Amino acid sequence: MSNLSRRQFLITAAGTTAGAIWLSACGGKPSSTSSAPAASDAGGDTEVKGATLGFIALTDASPLIIAKEKGFFAKHGMPDVKVIKQTSWAATRDNLELGAERGGIDGAHILTPMPYLLTAGKITKSAQPLPMYILARLNVNGQGLSLSNEFLQEKVTISDPKIKAIADRKKASGKLLKAAMTFPGGTHDLWMRYWLAANGVNPNTEADLVVVPPAQMIANLQTGTMDTFCVGEPWNQRAVNKKIGYTGAITGELWKDHPEKAFAIRSDWADKNPKATLAMLKAVQEAQIWCQDPANLDELCEITSKDKYFKTSVEDIKPRLAGTFDFGDGRSVTDSPLRMHFWQETNSHSFPYKSHDLWFLTEDIRWGYFPENTDTKALIDKVNRSDLWREAAKAIGQEKAIPASDSRGKETFFDGVVFDPEDPKAYLASLKIKALK
Repeated sequence: MSNLSRRQFLITAAGTTAGAIWLSACGGKPSSTSSAPAASDAGGDTEVKGATLGFIALTDASPLIIAKEKGFFAKHGMPDVKVIKQTSWAATRDNLELGAERGGIDGAHILTPMPYLLTAGKITKSAQPLPMYILARLNVNGQGLSLSNEFLQEKVTISDPKIKAIADRKKASGKLLKAAMTFPGGTHDLWMRYWLAANGVNPNTEADLVVVPPAQMIANLQTGTMDTFCVGEPWNQRAVNKKIGYTGAITGELWKDHPEKAFAIRSDWADKNPKATLAMLKAVQEAQIWCQDPANLDELCEITSKDKYFKTSVEDIKPRLAGTFDFGDGRSVTDSPLRMHFWQETNSHSFPYKSHDLWFLTEDIRWGYFPENTDTKALIDKVNRSDLWREAAKAIGQEKAIPASDSRGKETFFDGVVFDPEDPKAYLASLKIKALK
């Protein structure tokens, strides 16, 4: 792995329980759609009545939380589902490897590439494969690239030569640009690397990429131990609210409606409990529809702000979910289409496109997390269960949300680069900065 030995990879990926202390109040009145769903006739024959699911305190975990709190799991015959906070993505990895029967978890809100890294045995502590299934995409958009106030006068944006100038200045002083992300090979790592490389900064030689769990981003920025970071909300908004940093770009600017977190489960659990797996997937889909409804925004904030979930205030959660972005450098946007989305009536944002998973694997190959000869098609067909997603969507009456294909087609990035899922090798060959293994 580039810049990381296997031992270093596992050590640096490990997180601890720490972070900035958040306020616990959340304004906003419950919406008129706050009543629990009616009980469903389906799901009564599930093999089990519960499972243990992990989540990180990030806005894109909302569908799992809402599925629990608003009774969607119970509606589909899974009243005993537990939704348990994890301290870091490394803790999520470790607890998935344990499984609930040994005090861990059965599934999780997770960085989309992680189920692939787990299935291939690239990040497990045992170095053995841990087969996983991706059941749904939890959201699109909703992450940010933030910088310390040290660079506020530069007012860095998504495409900006000042990023290279900052990196050169740091390197000349004897220190590399310190860029934090949340897990090696995960989405935030890939967004950060893509952003730097597209602006002429080699993340392997001109930056120092460090792993910091989401809950610790603000504390580390405040103490000056990082220059820039990539993480999901509400941490970018929190940095602006605390006036210790600003948002250079939101990741929707990097790639409009990009895939982000996934709902994934251990494949052995799913294979043993297929009805329960489908029941939870239906519940999560319905929760995503609920989360997407603007009428539920205030109640969503109220629920997720609780100490057992995000332990934060509505001021940190609500604005960017509503599409209001105060970048903290004088720029502001309202009603942005690039805000986080959970569901779409047609070609749903929840659908786990295999073409998107192929991009993640191609980028992980680009940076040496997977070897260049990886059989990506075989791996994706093993992990991605878009077939179950379609089955669940039909069961809840959402046929219109089912795309015609497992591919969303060609994707265009902010720098003009195009990813054609029919020819990932051409995409990889076109990239100037890379670290193939």
